[in-house]
Amino acid sequence: MTRRSEAARRLVHLGAGGLAFTLKHLSVAEAALIAFAALLFNHLVLPRIGGASLFRSGERATPLQSGIHLYPVAVLLLVLLFGWRLEVAAVAWVIMAAGDPAAAAVGQRLGGRPIPWNRGKTLSGSLAFAAAAAAASWVMLVYMGRPAGEAAVLAIPTALFAAGIESLPWRLNDNLTVPILSALFLSGLIAGDATGLMDAVPRLREDLLPAVMVNVVLAVLFRNAGAVDRSGMAAGLVVGVLTWVLGGWRCYLILVAFFVLGSATTRLGRRRKERLGVAQEKRGARSARHALANCGVGVYLALLCATAATPGPFVLAFACAYATAAFDTVSSEIGQAYGGRPVLITTLRPVPIGTDGAVTWIGTLAGVAAAALVGGLAVALGLFGPGAIPAVLLAGFLGSSADSILGATLERKGLMDNEAVNFSNTLIGALAGILFALLGEA
Repeated sequence: MTRRSEAARRLVHLGAGGLAFTLKHLSVAEAALIAFAALLFNHLVLPRIGGASLFRSGERATPLQSGIHLYPVAVLLLVLLFGWRLEVAAVAWVIMAAGDPAAAAVGQRLGGRPIPWNRGKTLSGSLAFAAAAAAASWVMLVYMGRPAGEAAVLAIPTALFAAGIESLPWRLNDNLTVPILSALFLSGLIAGDATGLMDAVPRLREDLLPAVMVNVVLAVLFRNAGAVDRSGMAAGLVVGVLTWVLGGWRCYLILVAFFVLGSATTRLGRRRKERLGVAQEKRGARSARHALANCGVGVYLALLCATAATPGPFVLAFACAYATAAFDTVSSEIGQAYGGRPVLITTLRPVPIGTDGAVTWIGTLAGVAAAALVGGLAVALGLFGPGAIPAVLLAGFLGSSADSILGATLERKGLMDNEAVNFSNTLIGALAGILFALLGEA
């Protein structure tokens, strides 16, 4: 596309976001019908009335990877999934509409330092995304009836989260990932009463110094041991401090247990894995990409634990997220080293070791043991009672199975990368934990 066409595309992208303000006056059915009509219009009519220049090369032939097609699909999904709280759908819509054009315009004009975990994105572009998304979110929340201060408490972290999601190097179109995940994030903030964060500031301030001191020491030790690279050390430091300050030292120990389990099993059978070409790159040293993919959901849940009036469901979800991450990492590493010939989870046919979506019985049993260790530690630390162990194991199994299914389908087709799959499986494990907690209360 020419520069003029790209500019026109960004203007259309931004202008369409203005329609989000109509959600205040529409029913769910009316909003869904309009979104579906927009999808048909973009696919069938727009190219025939002079809009063909808005399509990038190949987009018309591959609608599943076309922003022009996926924009109304995202709006439709927002309305259908979050129709119970249309302010959430509206905010996610304006984040998508305002953030992406701002990031593209500033990133192209200023350039600058690339993001460590995604060389295709710049720091200036991500900051522009966050600023534009925060402003648009705040305006929408105030318009939908939130007080200005409360709107800011909700808008700023949601915008920062959205900017982080947009910066990740996964291959799914961000017209889908950014709004849907941002809506989930905002829904959790509202359910967890994030506006109560200010009341928790005194306690959080007390935990900050020990959290920083311990994490600096561990970051240096893990770096010297080759468990993390430079970017992983920095990201791990941030993740560790936030987890301790928000979730408390007991949640922090769950994070450390996951990391130690993952690092230890990565080193098991390394020579065999290297010979087969399936060993972790950099001799198993985790980078910032790994930290964000495996721990991003956990940090978010720690925030909800800090603010919720009844944090129990979020505490269980936190443990389930890390049980899922441990299940997936340990099952993969043990399975590749000692599991023999794996099968593809979608067909149960034998496939080469290292195939995306491949599973082994030995790896699966090792994953169950890893999830049990995480759940047992949570019980020993007093986060919840032993009766929750089955929920942790089931959530870990569901999340890891989803990881394998996504690997066998979307990852093999190049629509997701490994980090996107890992983020997704921890999210699924966490959501399963919240569901089990709610069912237990029913």
